[in-house]
Amino acid sequence: MSEERVEGQPRGAEETPAQREGREAEEQVERDLDQLAEARKERDEYLELAQRTRADFENYRKRVASETSEALARGKAELARELIPAIDNLERALLSAGIDPDRESADAEGASDPPSQEVSARDALAHGVALVYRELRGSLRRAGVETYDPVGEPFDPNLHEALTTRAKGEAKPGVVLETIERGYRVDGQVLRAARVVVSE
Repeated sequence: MSEERVEGQPRGAEETPAQREGREAEEQVERDLDQLAEARKERDEYLELAQRTRADFENYRKRVASETSEALARGKAELARELIPAIDNLERALLSAGIDPDRESADAEGASDPPSQEVSARDALAHGVALVYRELRGSLRRAGVETYDPVGEPFDPNLHEALTTRAKGEAKPGVVLETIERGYRVDGQVLRAARVVVSE
């Protein structure tokens, strides 16, 4: 058996139980300090990972909210684009029947005498078409789709599509004289430019 030399003790002298206990306690404290440093390092790594994961999740949440909002706007715009031709046709049908589509009542003609059967059927049909027209327009309005009629405004190629020009004595050149088809937009995005006649 080889003798271990304890510091501060002459060679050949045996280590006392108290010295051995002290040395073992010192070694245990060093091991505990090493384990504590390792545990702190591991804790810091997990904390950094948790913070990074939280930041990544927050970025993901914001991106998904933004993408959802954009998809909703695209969906509204696409639906409105599909409905606009039907609304135009309903409006044309009402105008050809002599009914102003923007009036609240289809009974705009104001006849006080009871109508004949033939007139009643025509009026009933016109009234039904007007109701469908107003309901579609109301649904689009609630979805944020708005119409615009630029008569009297300066021509803007971003908002208007000039179908023809016309000489108008008192009007300045480049002013919208007549709207052939209204324009539609949603959230500032033009769905369909207003189709117009512009002064020369």
